[in-house]
Amino acid sequence: MIRPARRLALAQRGFTLIELIIFIVVVSAALAGVLSVLTQSVARSADPQLRRQALAIAESLLEEVQLMPFTFCDPDDLAVDTAADAAGCTTPEVIGNEGETRFAAPQFDNVNDYNGFAMNAGITDITGVAVPGLGAYTANVTVQVAALGNIPAAGNALRITVTVNGPGGTVVTLEGWRTRYAPNAAF
Repeated sequence: MIRPARRLALAQRGFTLIELIIFIVVVSAALAGVLSVLTQSVARSADPQLRRQALAIAESLLEEVQLMPFTFCDPDDLAVDTAADAAGCTTPEVIGNEGETRFAAPQFDNVNDYNGFAMNAGITDITGVAVPGLGAYTANVTVQVAALGNIPAAGNALRITVTVNGPGGTVVTLEGWRTRYAPNAAF
């Protein structure tokens, strides 16, 4: 039979020094692992934001280009709505800038006009005003005649490529297509 005094001594027994040291080592190792993961997560948390911003810029610019007319004639030509090919135009549309700009008159008025367009000193809106917070981004547009499915590479389909470069080496490239359709389609 255990005496009450001895029973009280066994019930009040604490940790030994060795148990306490082992506990501290195990908790420290676990805490170091968790903190390492959190440190890496916090250090990289801005990267997705930079990529999302670059993607939003690229999508916006690609949509702007795709919404432009794609005609055989320059949109200022009187035959723009009726020409079945470039021969029916007084001023045929060509790929590249024809002395027009995105920001002021005369403005881009056709998909082709955007070929070679670049924003190298930050992103600007359609009026040429710098968008706050986007000064570290650049954007470039190329427009090329290309075949698309059953549409031959005879000028009836254009591949539009928008490349946006951002901080931290962020690069986003989007491609889109613009096809010529009635009344100007010749295929």
